Amino acid sequence: MTERAVVWVTEGTWPACVDAARAWVPEGMDVVLVHVSGTEIAAAQGALAGLFGRGRRGPDPAAQIDALSAEAAEDLLDRAAGQLGRPATTEHRTGRVERELVNAAEGASLLICARDGEVGHEPCPTKLLWTRVQGSIVRTLSDMTLADLTRSPTPV
Repeated sequence: MTERAVVWVTEGTWPACVDAARAWVPEGMDVVLVHVSGTEIAAAQGALAGLFGRGRRGPDPAAQIDALSAEAAEDLLDRAAGQLGRPATTEHRTGRVERELVNAAEGASLLICARDGEVGHEPCPTKLLWTRVQGSIVRTLSDMTLADLTRSPTPV
């Protein structure tokens, strides 16, 4: 099985992530560029539900939002692939960003991502996360509920 690196592509951080991939991903390792459209698209579509039955004519706004989102994601992935300068596959996913990214990284040897913005100090450089414990994280998150998070810890 060929090793693979997953590169998270977002509007604000893709150039840094692609540069990190060029520097850190060895020749022969597959590269997957992943963009995730978050659930805010679904929220915008839900807002349109109140408009149904009001004599609206023309194309379905929800379909237009989906098409624009997919087009923007494909454009972003194409720009990232062009800057990478080596063969790569691209994936556009939709859903909760954290879940989709962890699922995309399943079995990967390397996950490359960057933080967007500042958190009270100098911006951090691109972070490289080795995903050796990814399977455990996915199982834990998949099995966790809100009740698990609010429960008091049991003394040992």
